[in-house]
Amino acid sequence: MTSEKKSGYRKNFYLIVTFIVLISVLFVLSLVFAYNFSKKHIENDFASEKVKVLEQSIKPYNDFFQNKLPEVSFYNGYLDSATTAKFVDSLLVAYPFISKVVFYDSEVKNSAVKDGINTGHFSFGPKAIYQFGSLIPADSVKLFSAHGDHSFKRGDEFNALGIKLISFIENLDTTRVPTQDQLFSNLSIVRSNRITYLNFPRFEDLKVYKQMLRKRLEPAPVYQQDMLSFYLDPFKIRIINNYKHLYQNIRIEPLTYDPLETPWELQSTEITLPGPFSDYKLYFVSAKSFLDKEILRYFWPIALVVSLFYGILVLVAYLIYRNLNVNQRMFKLQYDFVNNLTHEFKTPVSVIKIAGNNIRSATSLSDKERKLYGRILDEEADKLNGLMNKLLAFTQIENKAIQLNYERVDIRDFIESTISSHQLKHPDFECTYEVSGFKTFTTDPVLLGSLFDNLVDNAYKYSPAARKKLHITANLIKGKVVFCFIDQGIGIPSPQINDIFKKFYRIQNQYNQNGSVGLGLAFCKELVNFMKGEITVKSKVNHGTEFKIVLPFND
Repeated sequence: MTSEKKSGYRKNFYLIVTFIVLISVLFVLSLVFAYNFSKKHIENDFASEKVKVLEQSIKPYNDFFQNKLPEVSFYNGYLDSATTAKFVDSLLVAYPFISKVVFYDSEVKNSAVKDGINTGHFSFGPKAIYQFGSLIPADSVKLFSAHGDHSFKRGDEFNALGIKLISFIENLDTTRVPTQDQLFSNLSIVRSNRITYLNFPRFEDLKVYKQMLRKRLEPAPVYQQDMLSFYLDPFKIRIINNYKHLYQNIRIEPLTYDPLETPWELQSTEITLPGPFSDYKLYFVSAKSFLDKEILRYFWPIALVVSLFYGILVLVAYLIYRNLNVNQRMFKLQYDFVNNLTHEFKTPVSVIKIAGNNIRSATSLSDKERKLYGRILDEEADKLNGLMNKLLAFTQIENKAIQLNYERVDIRDFIESTISSHQLKHPDFECTYEVSGFKTFTTDPVLLGSLFDNLVDNAYKYSPAARKKLHITANLIKGKVVFCFIDQGIGIPSPQINDIFKKFYRIQNQYNQNGSVGLGLAFCKELVNFMKGEITVKSKVNHGTEFKIVLPFND
């Protein structure tokens, strides 16, 4: 391989290596970025998805607060202990976080009551108080009765809601119907672990209540006004963890819960519960090793896509490198072909020109000189004609522009004729042959002759002076004619075995610097293919080469 060719390959190699190094650096940076992105994404999810866990977990509470609690107002104050027991039983089953319910069967009067709140002519007090709960063996426990022996000690919830009711009535604009939000905010109390709810009076009743505050009405009206206190247990809220890949453990803790020391291998976050549970929070804890698995699960598909893209770029780089080398090699082969072809034409043309000038400049020619110049002109013309015929034949065979002209060939006569013609040109060429299994077969003698001439000529050309020997065998094996050309030449290096049948390819050695255009063996390959045969080669450097040709046997 020439230094120019090596330099070209080295330049291409360095360019591709530089490209691969750059995309490899980009690949590594992409993987680092993808991992950091995955880590950030999982950390953000860990911090944000707790809202959805909260929403799912308190969904039963929201249903109770928005749908079940307002049902108290449907009874218009005429709830009794039996109806309340059924109502509470359904709540305890559906909402485990309700621990107990206290029912105030109350009245609003226009006259003073003993166990209640009295303001002017307006009085609000209980007739009876019942307690319901899952731990109570009976349907209810009666805590107070207006007709009983013991008096009622007003609790904070009853007092607070009674005062809110009176304040609301005092400030009521009787020309406008209050909204549901106004009624709820004034007729209910939401405290830690407790909701106290007063059934909403009708607007007409509220107008009468306002009159009752100012004066005594005749006859003195009495209105039923029920009140229920729902005691809630936040620790009985069922936590719904739909993000088990993020949260290993979720528990309810007091809002003041704050571990003094959180192990470094744990990651935690929290969110406050709403409404009556606002003194508590959902506390989320996951091991960092657990989150690392989720990070990797998210990272691997991204890494796979990045790796696939990287692989495609590497493949493209390889294909570009191979294409550059092939193009460079083809350019070199074609360049050599043009140079060698020019040399092949230049030599006989120069000889013809010299002979022509000598003839033209000579005043007279002797018979000896005339014959000499004639022979020179004839030989050089034959060289040019042979070279042109080889190029033309190669092109015709490649394009399948000719047809096989079958004739019966006596193989011994054919081989002897070929050997004789070459030994006539090269007396130092020692050729032997051997035929076995057949005497004649049908083929195209012209094409077979071109095939033999090329292989015999190569055997002489690429053999040292002391080993210009060739042995030809022709055998009939399994219905195929097998020709072997075995020389004792310089051999062909293994790396070049696969290239010798390519057009314009020349083996680089001291025997092949000039005089070859790289078409001989390519021409042989095309001939054999055209004759529907196969050609193979075995060679060992400095020991010789064997060409084997297998052709169909036609007889």
